[in-house]
Amino acid sequence: MTTAEATAATDYELVIGLEVHSQLLTASKMFCRCPADYANAAPNTHCCPICMGFPGVLPVINEQAVDFMIMTALALHCEIPDFSKFDRKNYFYPDLPKGYQISQYDRPLSHDGYLTIHLNGAEKRIGITRVHLEEDTGRLAHLDGGGDRYSLVDLNRAGTPLMEIVSEPDMRSPEEARLYMEKLRSILVYLGVSSGKMEEAALRCDANVSVRPRGQAEFGVKTEIKNMNSFRAVERALTYEAQRQIEELKAGRRIVQSTRGWIEDRGITVLQRVKENSDDYRYFPEPDLPPLVVSREWVARLQAQLPELPDAARERFERDYGLSTYDAEQLTAERAMADYFEAAVKAGKASDTHARAKAVANWTLGDLRRLLNTASLDISVSTITPAGLAELLDLMDAGTISGKQAKDVLEKAFASGAAPSAVVAAEGISQLSDTGELESIVDAVIAENPKAVDDFRAGKSSAVQFLMGQVMKRTKGRARPDVVTPLLQSKLSQA
Repeated sequence: MTTAEATAATDYELVIGLEVHSQLLTASKMFCRCPADYANAAPNTHCCPICMGFPGVLPVINEQAVDFMIMTALALHCEIPDFSKFDRKNYFYPDLPKGYQISQYDRPLSHDGYLTIHLNGAEKRIGITRVHLEEDTGRLAHLDGGGDRYSLVDLNRAGTPLMEIVSEPDMRSPEEARLYMEKLRSILVYLGVSSGKMEEAALRCDANVSVRPRGQAEFGVKTEIKNMNSFRAVERALTYEAQRQIEELKAGRRIVQSTRGWIEDRGITVLQRVKENSDDYRYFPEPDLPPLVVSREWVARLQAQLPELPDAARERFERDYGLSTYDAEQLTAERAMADYFEAAVKAGKASDTHARAKAVANWTLGDLRRLLNTASLDISVSTITPAGLAELLDLMDAGTISGKQAKDVLEKAFASGAAPSAVVAAEGISQLSDTGELESIVDAVIAENPKAVDDFRAGKSSAVQFLMGQVMKRTKGRARPDVVTPLLQSKLSQA
């Protein structure tokens, strides 16, 4: 039973809204010229007086970050107002050096959009409340030195451009929330505005979740769940929290609005703090930044730059390549996968595009993906290039190697980085198709297996398969079945 079915079996309905934060792939930070790529930098080396919150400094808006945010909003069908502004969100925490975060409150850069997901063959539209810009905080490292526990602050991340995408509370199951996250990540990566790497905190998700008696229009009291760093964690945390709230209500206790943290290794949420309301942040307009006026020409220019997005790519793959919906969805979930697939189809010698596309899809989603997953590699850095995969399929089509041999060639080429044709030549891997050589082998196999010959004469068709296996054993799998089969049948009929 899925978690959606389990929740549906109760007297309560689950209500979920997600707040997704995505770091943007800009060269510099949101309001200063510090490098935004801090991945391998020593602590506190990618910061300046602006992102460290020194008195008297002035921020400057990163135009590229604004472009990326508008592109995202357009991809999510949002409205882009002509006027927007930044605000100060005031709270005190060690990784927030200014004592406030520059964000957007009542006049965001976009609002009222949607994202479409598919679940159990049905299409569902999830509303997008807003997409806005803000700056990221620093990071805390919590250490234990000889029994003394302490925290260190690294401000390299402070000021990195951060885009927040707030959904409407339209999701009704953890599965829907996971699908929403997967689809949103796919769109961001297609756009090239985010790496989408949750494991590196480049994409982060907070979930607002509540339950209410089934049929009730009014929302229940929500809790916010943090610390979920994978799609699986989002689904597991929501499943746990929904059940926790239902049990609380059934026991006659009330839900308190709060923030709870997901503990991955224990599979539970724990109370972190009583939830603040927007009034607690004392928002007011950022006095050091001018209002942001977005012209229609600006929006039109960015609209024209939008790439093909996942849904459009999926429809095109089904239409142009004759793929099934499942294969098309799998191939277009990641832009790198979609690009690899198309390059491999176009690189080959096959004349039947649909047949070749199906073959490329099967190998890409099957054996190649297995090898990539085992090596923890993305397909964009695969040692088997699209041209290499096309070459492998061409070798099969030409009868040079069999399907079984192709699997072996793929593994060797993947491990070495050599072209499949080079592996075939170096390893001496090829199908044996010489009729004269195969005829002598068939004669020997028939002579050594008189019982199988008698079985064939008695009408047992399995005898041919047995003898075929013996031929394959002698040739170490190199014999071409389409050559051996008629030879066997001819010889047996004459015996």
